Order: sequence, then structure tokens, then C-alpha cells
Amino acid sequence: MAKLAFSTNAFKKNTLEEAVETIAAVGYAGVEIMADVPHAYPQDMRPQRLTQLKQRLEELGLAVSNINAFTLFACGDTYHPTWIEADPARRNRRIEHTLRCIGLASRLSSPTVSIQPGGPMIGTGLSRRQAGDLFAEGLRAVLPTARESQVVLAIEPEPGLFIESATEYAEFKRQYFPDEPAVKMNCDLGHLYCVGEDPAAVIRAMPGEIAHVHLEDIAASRVHQHLPPGRGAMDFAAIFAALRQTRYSGWVTVELYPYEASAAEVARSAFEYLQRFVENSAAGSGAL
Repeated sequence: MAKLAFSTNAFKKNTLEEAVETIAAVGYAGVEIMADVPHAYPQDMRPQRLTQLKQRLEELGLAVSNINAFTLFACGDTYHPTWIEADPARRNRRIEHTLRCIGLASRLSSPTVSIQPGGPMIGTGLSRRQAGDLFAEGLRAVLPTARESQVVLAIEPEPGLFIESATEYAEFKRQYFPDEPAVKMNCDLGHLYCVGEDPAAVIRAMPGEIAHVHLEDIAASRVHQHLPPGRGAMDFAAIFAALRQTRYSGWVTVELYPYEASAAEVARSAFEYLQRFVENSAAGSGAL
């Protein structure tokens, strides 16, 4: 059966603890934790707070689906510092943050840490080969810790960044990490739709590379604006059929970060809307 989670990054007007309580109350089985301010920036997660969070998650029966290490508002912005900065010190800041996120994932039993796909290319002056080399160099710096912690680094293709599509992810993986099980894809299906790929076709073509799934709706215009499921043009019946066909057993995390003012409401509406597809998947296979 598909396992639905919801990301705390929609709850930036709330504390992490408040977000977790609400997500559990809606009925989700899992929660994706934003590893940044105002939620779980690793440097702010003192041992006592982490212990209390872990205990509360257990009490609520809520698993951690993913540690979201994409943004770095604590010392930059949505993207910066990136893996492909010109300044080595800024690249190292991204590396250090990712190492701390792996530690957080290990403590909270999260199977994955989702990461940005290199960073924006605009303004860097880098060729694709140069950007790929820098991104791969950074990943090699964190891979030993990921392997030791049994945490998968899940690269998230995003429109406008170095890796925009599943196709570009596959090219990068083949070139730099062809046999590395600790490097896989955070398959944000809305992002793939934005760049012209068919989400269901990607799921069927690359089942072994999908470590975690992000889900949101996108308008028929394919503009990169996350919408609550049911308000766009995404074919959720086809998506969940593909997950069933490939026996995907990981998490499907709903990511609706633009809805800070109505996070609880969109979390509930998304859960209610997606239940029909989850139930159909369960009926079709017994489990995903």
C-alpha cells in the first residue's frame, strides 16, 4: 500500500512540533522534515529537543519519510550556498550542512536525505561538465558518511537548476556514480511534469533509481507552481498505477510549501483527495 507523508515546509509559520502534531492528526503515516529554519536546522537540534521529537513521533505513530536538505535559509536562501559555487568556502558550507542532515536522518530513522541538484546555472559561467564535476566532488565528500549511516542521498531534479529532469539525472548518475546505491533520485513528479516529462513513464522506466517521491499538482501550463492535488493537470490515476506496477515501496510525500497561511487545510484536502488513488493501488496489488 502506498505510504503518504506530508512535508513540514508548508508549516513555516508553525513550529516543527506543531507541524508534526497537525500532520499526524490529519492521518498521514509519515512526515518529511525540513532541515532548515524554522524547523530542524541541524545546528539548532540540541540533543534534548531531538530526543523529545523522536519520542513524540513514536507516540503519534508517525515515521520520518525524508529529511529535506534542499534549502539553506539559515545562512543563504532557497538555493545558496550551492554545490557549484565559485567560492570553495561556500561549497563547503553546503557540504557541511548535508553531513549534518545525514546525521539527523540517522537519528530519526529517515531512509533518505533529499538534496538540490547542484544549484542554479544562471550567473555561474560554468559549462555543464564543470558544474557536474563540482557537484560530484561535493557528493564524494559526503558519501562515506551516507554509506556508513545507511542513508540515501536523493537528488531532486528541479526546473532551472543544473539537473532539471529525470533524463539529466540519469546522465549524471551514469557519468559519475554508475554503481553507487547511496546516490538516487528524489522523484518530484510535478517538477518532471514542468519540464515536459511524463511522471508515470519515468516511474515505470526508472524504478531502481527512485528513492523517494515528492507529489504536488501542476497547472496544464506546466508553470512551476505547486498546487494542491486536484487543482491542476497531473494524472494521479496514472501515477499511482505506475507506482503499483513497479511495486514502489517507499514514501510519497506531498510538498505544498507555498501554502504557509493555510497549511493545515491543504494538508487535509490533499490527504482526502489522494485517498481514492491510494485505495485503488492497494486494491490492485495488496501493497506497493
